[in-house]
Parts: sequence; C-alpha cells; structure tokens
Amino acid sequence: MTEKQTPEKFEFVRLVGNERRVGDQLADVSRHWQGKKERFLMVSPHDDDVVLGAGLLIQLAQRENVPVHVLIVTDGGMGYCSLEEKDTIAEIRRIETYECYQSLGVPAENIVWLGFPDCRLNEFRGRRPADPDTPCAVAGHTGLQNAFTHRLRQIRPTQCFLPTSNDLHPDHRIIYDEFLISMFHSAGNIWPELGEPLANVPYVNTFAVYCDFAGPPTLRMRTPAAYLENKLNAIAAFRSQKQISSLIENVRHCGPEEYIRAIDFKLYHPANYRNFFEEKKSITMVR
Repeated sequence: MTEKQTPEKFEFVRLVGNERRVGDQLADVSRHWQGKKERFLMVSPHDDDVVLGAGLLIQLAQRENVPVHVLIVTDGGMGYCSLEEKDTIAEIRRIETYECYQSLGVPAENIVWLGFPDCRLNEFRGRRPADPDTPCAVAGHTGLQNAFTHRLRQIRPTQCFLPTSNDLHPDHRIIYDEFLISMFHSAGNIWPELGEPLANVPYVNTFAVYCDFAGPPTLRMRTPAAYLENKLNAIAAFRSQKQISSLIENVRHCGPEEYIRAIDFKLYHPANYRNFFEEKKSITMVR
C-alpha cells in the first residue's frame, strides 16, 4: 500500500459518474462542500457502529475544522456479554462511548444518546403521543421520526452519515428508513414544536459495519497509519463488547482506509416517464 511508503499521505478519491476526483482534503473532492458551514452528523444505531465504520472520517473531518456530532439511537441494554453485567450494561456502555469518541476529538456535548430500547426499535417507528411513562419523549411525543426530526433541527448538519441499508442488523435497517424520512420532515413545516425547520435537506451518506454496501461506494479515504491506530484504540474502549474482536481484526487488516457511499434521492416527476409511452416512428432502412 502506498501509505507504507509515504506514511504521512492523505488521499481522497471520489467517483462522480465517469469522473474521478482526487485530492488530499475532503473539500477537494466534495460535490457540495459548504466551507465554514459544514457540520457532520454521525448516526450510530448502537454506540460502537460509527467508530467501526467511520472512525477515520471523524478524525479527517476535524482535520478540516468540521464539527462532528454523534447521535446514538439505542441504550445498549441488550449488549451484555456476561450475566454479571446484565443489569448494568447500559451504563457501562455509556461510559465506554464517551471514552471512545472523546479520544477521537468529539466533545462530550456533541455525543447524544436517544436511549431507545435496544432490539425493540420496531415498536418506535414513526411518531405518536407519549404517555407519562413512555421512553424517549420529546414535546409530548415519542418515536424515531419524532426524535430524529428534533435532533436534526437542533444540530442542523450539512451532511449525515449512517450504516448502509444493506446491513444485516435489523436495528440498522429500521434506523436507515426512519432517518431518511425524518430528514425531509426536518426541512418542512410539519411538527413546529420540534424546532425551526432546516433551510435544506442535508446530504446523506452511508458507511459499512457488518455487511457490504447496497451499491458501490463513491468515496475512498486513505490516511497515515497513526489515524488507524487512533481508530483501533477508540474501538478498544468498548471493553464490554467481547464479540467486537472479529470486527477489530477486519479494521486492522484493511489498513488506514474507509469507504463511503453517497445517497442521491430521485424524487418523482411524471415528465421523467413521458417519452416511454410516446409512439415511436419506425425508421426505414435505405439500401
């Protein structure tokens, strides 16, 4: 790998159609870079997902003075690996999470826990009025779309990053669907009690944790080896997660590089289909 010969090299390669953009900063290859307005929101279904899939990107964003926010959706309550930690695992993982992301330079105030019950996200799709004892209530309502819309309007990111929709874990799939529709809610006038609407829908990207991307990635990032060591040390903060060891080895084996896939929304417009239904005139061949 080139980085072994030039350990201080940063390389970004973005594919845009048939174009191959190369640079040594994110801003060099971005399609939508907004300068000092840039703000990244990393959506982590479970506390360790973002560092596994985007631990280099967190560091690279801060290298370019881009604020990074980490939004952790579930409470980690089903992540115990020993019976002794069964009743305390949520608090253990919260402590580990702050250690992890603060070690990568994310301020404590930018690490947000939503606290939805681990492995029960299907019960919290959408938005509904909250009873007094309903968890994760905001403005008298609960649900993933309620929480995501609220946080998007608070944080006001320019770009969002979350696990691919192709991921094996059902929590990841649910969050992908609920977060994407919430981005459109956040830029509309719906639910005004959740905050001031965004001026624009943020751009959205996916990273891989357990499974491959739904389609080819569009951005490759390569860093000096020290960035990989920082990422591995941050992952190691999750000492309670014994099953994470195989993922750590995969990260180590791949070296100091990560991949991201940009998601483009194609909104429905009837005119896009008009020509399919027009009468086609036959062409007579002249010999």
